[in-house]
Amino acid sequence: MPSWIAGVAKGAASIVVTLLGLLAITFFMGRMLPIDPVISIVGEQADKATYDMVYHRLGLDKTLLTQFLLYMRDMLSGEFGEALFTGNKVSVDLARVFPATIELASFAIAIGIGVGVPLGILAAVYRGTALDHIARFVGLLGYSSPTFWLGLMGLIVFYAALGLVAGPGRIDVAYIDMFEPQTGLLLLDAAMQGEWEVFGNVFRHIVLPGSILGYASMAYISRMTRSFMLEQLGQEYIIAARVKGMSRWRVVRRHALRNILVQLVTVIALAYAFLLEGAVLTETVFAWPGFGRYLTSGLLAGDMNAVLACVLIIGLIFVGLNLLADLLYRLLDPRTR
Repeated sequence: MPSWIAGVAKGAASIVVTLLGLLAITFFMGRMLPIDPVISIVGEQADKATYDMVYHRLGLDKTLLTQFLLYMRDMLSGEFGEALFTGNKVSVDLARVFPATIELASFAIAIGIGVGVPLGILAAVYRGTALDHIARFVGLLGYSSPTFWLGLMGLIVFYAALGLVAGPGRIDVAYIDMFEPQTGLLLLDAAMQGEWEVFGNVFRHIVLPGSILGYASMAYISRMTRSFMLEQLGQEYIIAARVKGMSRWRVVRRHALRNILVQLVTVIALAYAFLLEGAVLTETVFAWPGFGRYLTSGLLAGDMNAVLACVLIIGLIFVGLNLLADLLYRLLDPRTR
């Protein structure tokens, strides 16, 4: 068997085992929670006959191992079951909420990269100057400030006081019937259909929560970029290039920056994965109908169908972004090919 085929098979087996272990741990821990999913459905005033009927229908009268194996069988056939707290199929709910999180996370990571990388480079190049101190302070503030507090302050200042942004939610009710959502990414849908008034309304809704999440990502990315760049600027090849007469910024652009790209890809991939995992607090503060809010609702209701599907999605996100990062390594650094 060729070595590359063996490598692919080994990687695929590792992914399957990881996801299976993740689902198993989540399933058995979920069954230990002091939450009764039957009560969540029938209410506390239901009679015993109704309770027993629902208890049996959910399969809770079977052993934990049997319940888990039955769930895995259904999952492999593409059936995630029904969400107890919405009454819809979990797959339908995920198709509804996940695009909202993708849109918010993509907006945030664009800010994180666009501001964080240049800021980190400038802080490293001008180490010890006022610019470096300001960049480090801004990064530390964004890295340590609670996102829910920033969200509340942002709503008070920019929405309630100044009226510069729209309030909670993704779009005002008056604009919902003005276009046909196709991808679930409202900014993209509105732009594709030429509904620029709708686009403006959606943008005014996303700009504040997206900027707050982007600020947190920017703080992390700028901090790591500065660290990577300082390490490279202290290398002998940088000193040799400067001695040969190359300008500072040419050395940074042609040598130092290229050598930190692989590390930056890892940092950015992890930052984006954590955003897609669900910015629960931000989505809660801004009533954003996204993945994190859906997962939290499922946990509070003891809805293991919804929780396990969300856990599987989270595992796939991290695995997928890690694989993408590995592919980018090969493009950016020939030594890894």
